[in-house]
Amino acid sequence: MHDLVIRNVRFVGKEGSYDIGVSNGLIEKIEEKISEKGDIEIDARGNLVTPVFVNPHLHLCKVYTFEMIGGDALKYYHAGGMGSSIRAIELASKVKEKYDEKWIIENIRRALREAIRYGTLYIRGFADVDSKARLEGVKALIRAREEFRDRLVLQVVAFPQDGIVREPGAEELLYKAVELGSDIVGGIPWIEDGDEEEWKHIVTAFEIAVKYNKDISMLVDDAGDPTLKTTEKLARATLKYNWHGRVVAHHARAMALYPDTYTRKLARLLRRAGMSVIVDPHTGPLHAKARLLLEENVNVALGQDDIVDAYYPYGRNNMLEVAFLASHIMWWTTPSDMMLLYEMITWRAAKAMNIKDYCGELKEGCKADLLVHNYRNLRELLLYHEPPRYVIWKGKIIAENKLETTIK
Repeated sequence: MHDLVIRNVRFVGKEGSYDIGVSNGLIEKIEEKISEKGDIEIDARGNLVTPVFVNPHLHLCKVYTFEMIGGDALKYYHAGGMGSSIRAIELASKVKEKYDEKWIIENIRRALREAIRYGTLYIRGFADVDSKARLEGVKALIRAREEFRDRLVLQVVAFPQDGIVREPGAEELLYKAVELGSDIVGGIPWIEDGDEEEWKHIVTAFEIAVKYNKDISMLVDDAGDPTLKTTEKLARATLKYNWHGRVVAHHARAMALYPDTYTRKLARLLRRAGMSVIVDPHTGPLHAKARLLLEENVNVALGQDDIVDAYYPYGRNNMLEVAFLASHIMWWTTPSDMMLLYEMITWRAAKAMNIKDYCGELKEGCKADLLVHNYRNLRELLLYHEPPRYVIWKGKIIAENKLETTIK
């Protein structure tokens, strides 16, 4: 007997139909036909079964705050080739004057329930840390991490959105946020005033990360300014502090304006540092050169970035939807492109989050963190980007979605 048997399964990129036997939270057996019964049995009907999805970038303290702030920040963030991004951040920061753990936690719960619905069970969530936000967002995320720990993994990023050098008290709050229980040290060096301040911002974050043995996630060069080079600074700091494989660069939108010759040199530096890059092309008119980076063997993943906040008025924590949008924005529409997009919301995103036991290719011995879909191939999965039929975490069904339409 198995705890769970899933029959008539297809896998991405593999021919044929299989059965999956799950026991004690692990995939115990994958065969064309499993003779043993399961305490619970699912007929996949020849549809895909995949690992759960991964979202390595979500500003979780801000979800569902769009109505509180309005569209002014969006106007500045998206217009004029993103030349006024810093103005958008200043406008968006006004919502933090109202920050209170009591209402933030309710929004987070809503977003995480959506994540479960769509099978997004690994999330790196950012919480602002500054004189306005204080530690309210961090406390809410840590609370949610504990509440949902039996259904998903939430990594909490202490994020100094308004800077470290230019924002009085931010450095002290960053230390406190990590001591409180944040998993990741965040940063946004490009927002500082000049090269010296940008480097100090990065060094401060590394000093905290080294002291507390934490990974690092930084938003770099998030504006339409080709002179911004904090992605390179972050890579050089990673090599300096020997933090190989533990640092992620998010956005890097100015890369869209770099000459390819410089971008390839930068990519080689990123590869040496073992850094991943997270792109979110649906939330801004510029994005990092994902294809070039992948050609240079830099790990690249997709992130949701925002859900109904000052920077993006949509979003459902649905990583298939994020991949679907990226396919159009980046014109990645061939079968090989679809496979890359799929990788960027599964194992590549897990690699960016430094998740050691994630199985991008399902096989015997893997954790049974699985999604049973309603479609037979990857193109259909992206085309419809609907919730999976079953969401399975540690071998147990934690969500079931029914998609039914009656036409009369």
